[in-house]
Amino acid sequence: MADAKVIPFGDEPRSRRGRGGRARAAGHRTAPLAPVPGQPHGPEHPAAPEATGDRRGPAGPVGTAARPWEQRLAQGLSFLRRRVTGDYEVDEFGYDEELTEEVLLSLLRPVYEKYFRVEVRGVENIPESGGVLVVANHSGTLPLDGLMLQVAVHDNHPAGRHLRLLAADLVFMLPVVNELARKAGHTLACSEDAQRLLERGEVVGVMPEGFKGIGKPFSERYKLQRFGRGGFVSTALRAGAPIVPCSIVGAEEIYPMIGNARTVARLLGTPYFPVTPTFPWLGPLGMVPLPTKWIIQFGEPIPTDGYPLEAAEDPMLMFNLTDQVRETIQHTLYKLLVQRRSVFF
Repeated sequence: MADAKVIPFGDEPRSRRGRGGRARAAGHRTAPLAPVPGQPHGPEHPAAPEATGDRRGPAGPVGTAARPWEQRLAQGLSFLRRRVTGDYEVDEFGYDEELTEEVLLSLLRPVYEKYFRVEVRGVENIPESGGVLVVANHSGTLPLDGLMLQVAVHDNHPAGRHLRLLAADLVFMLPVVNELARKAGHTLACSEDAQRLLERGEVVGVMPEGFKGIGKPFSERYKLQRFGRGGFVSTALRAGAPIVPCSIVGAEEIYPMIGNARTVARLLGTPYFPVTPTFPWLGPLGMVPLPTKWIIQFGEPIPTDGYPLEAAEDPMLMFNLTDQVRETIQHTLYKLLVQRRSVFF
């Protein structure tokens, strides 16, 4: 987020590497049973399935392979062993790919598939390799849109790529949330970290509206706020990475923000304190989001590798590219809203 305040990491270590490479759980297989003595075999007397273990189903022989629950149990035990022994890897930003795939995305997936019923379009516009910057609108009072975007990229992209989100400094000041965000691949929204990730060939996600986007009133839903000063464009130009505009419909209505208790927000040190039809009136129950229907659409990539190196310092070029990305996202939002049948279906 371009307007996020950059805070130093201080003495906090940015890498906690495991004691070895990543181990992969092998699928467990059971040995076939020996034939029953004296049992006739042949074309007219085939061996009993129970005796040979050669039971055939729609996909062929299944008796020689472990049952699905046995495979999941073996994989789960192998995962726990690696966590206990430290036999896993994290990168210099604290990203734990195995934990993200096996645990964090698994917890988010039911919300993504069953609750919000996210429909993804144009994910093929994200290149299969190399650095790419995904720029999306931001909304919803709480940043659930970033988490759903992360699942959408990983589960729908042909290469199963991971999205590394840039987050505001507030995220890394919260206990527990700080640790989970780092392990999920999120990093501070600063140009230095973003450029390093892009140069390493990562898919980086940024939501330039920042708190202005997720904290805007419900009456201004789907009206994009200012995209900062174009810092994300400068980063993409330096790394030569394409920019993929992304439009998210459905997040605006999960917590309709009808008011902002600014006095409470100042006391808590937060950018805003939302008042919705259910929160704070219903207490914790009021924090349950409404089950809206989501659409996430990725637009055609905007190339940046054709510009000279000094283009990253050209304010007019950055303004034009920023405006192009913003207008693309806004136009797509309006188009998706016209096509949408209902907020919930």
